[in-house]
Parts: sequence; C-alpha cells; structure tokens
Amino acid sequence: MLTEFISVFQVAGQTVLKIVPITIALGLVFAVLTHWSACNPGQVWWRKREIATDILYWFLIPMVARFVRIGLMVMGAAYIYGIHGSDALIAFYDDGFGPLAQLPLWAQALVFLVVSDFLSYWFHRLYHGATMWKYHAIHHSSSEVDWISAARFHPVNILLGTVLIDVCLLLAGISPNVMLWVGPFTTASSAFVHANLNWTLGPFKYVMAGPVFHRWHHTAADRGGSSNFAGTFPVWDLMFGTWYMPENEMPDAYGVDDKEFPQSFGGQMLYPFRQ
Repeated sequence: MLTEFISVFQVAGQTVLKIVPITIALGLVFAVLTHWSACNPGQVWWRKREIATDILYWFLIPMVARFVRIGLMVMGAAYIYGIHGSDALIAFYDDGFGPLAQLPLWAQALVFLVVSDFLSYWFHRLYHGATMWKYHAIHHSSSEVDWISAARFHPVNILLGTVLIDVCLLLAGISPNVMLWVGPFTTASSAFVHANLNWTLGPFKYVMAGPVFHRWHHTAADRGGSSNFAGTFPVWDLMFGTWYMPENEMPDAYGVDDKEFPQSFGGQMLYPFRQ
C-alpha cells in the first residue's frame, strides 16, 4: 500500500514538473503577442478577475486526467485483452500493437490527431445539448477568455470526452509514445485558440483553428456560441455546417447567461450537481 501511495505522489510531481516550464513559456509568449495583437484590448492575462481559479484548473485538471487515463488503460487492457500485472501491461502498451502499431510513429500521431479531433467535435456538440451543458458551462463561464482559460473544464467534461477518446485510441493499438508529440501540441494548440489575439490566420483559417475562430465559439449562442466546435481542424465545422467567422468583425463578449454562476473553483465543481 505504501508503495502505491508513494507512486501516486511521484506521478503527481512529474505532472507538475512538466506543466511549470510549459506554463512559464506560454505565459511569456502570449503576454508579448497580446501586447501587439490583442483581440479585446484591456488588462494583461495575469490580472484577469478569476486568475486564481484558472490557475487551479491549469494544474489540477491535467493531473486528474493523467490518473484517470492510466486507470482506464489498465482496466481496458485487463477486461478487453486479458492483460494483468505491471510488467505485462508495460510490454503490452510499450510500442502499441496490431495494424496501427506497424505505422511509423509520425503516422500514428497524425491518425491520433485527426481521429481524436473528429470525435472531440461530436463530443463538443453533445456538451452543448440540454443534458450535458451544465458540465460544459464551466468552460464557457469566463468573461475574460485568454490562453489560461483553456484548462477550465469540469472533470466530467474532460473525462467523458478527451480522456475517453485518448484511451480508446490507445486501446485500438496506437503507441503511447505518440503522446510525447501529441501532448505538447494539444496543450499549445488549446492555449493558442483561447489566446486574446486578433489572428484570423487568413487563408489558413480553413486548415487550423485560430484565436478568432474559437473566440466566436465563446460568445452567446445567438452570435457564434453554437458554432465552431472543432478544436484543431475547422474542416469538421465546414463539413457539418457549424462554421461561423464573419468578415470585418471581432468577438467581444463572453461568458454564460447566469448572473449567479460561481466564480470559485469549488463552486464550479458543484455547479452541475445543483442544476
């Protein structure tokens, strides 16, 4: 029991050590870029009203996601493939398995990105439905959207979405080694699309999601909030009729239509269960 307890702290410590340098780098980069290219000019990101809440999300949600991802991968290997024991699990997942594992690692990473983004698009639309919105409302609750808002997700939202998709793709045979590439990319990409930048990306706006594209999604539903569900590849919105990016106009108002929405981390964790 003591060994397992210590391993939990080791994993938590490793996660924090990975997040800290990434956070510092992103904070500096977006501070400089926003100074010159702000979509909504105003105070700097570290002075936003709910910065303490966002910081808690930024560090705690990846930690929770990592623990649950590992747990689901262990259970999936046991119940689907009959794999038990730490050594057997390591050997099973080490380089992936089956046809997908025969692809070069860069190809596996590309498959992972495209398929996960496609599935995330539909999960995202699901969370904008009446049943699941109470969980996703936490992500839309910030009235000052900036790069650090990217991690503001209720655990239910992140687990029944991103984590579940990751686990399914890894259980399908893709090597966990792709996460060495995909992990940093998705973190940087998510921070980028939430950044307070006026970048439309010009003709590339149909290829990659950008700040203005996603900031429209954080506006009211009758403006752009019911559009732009893609996280990385806007092609899904183009294909399924949810693209919205008006010319010569910038999004300028964010948040949810609930004046009593809690601002604290704890209050937001309980919010869905009080609805």
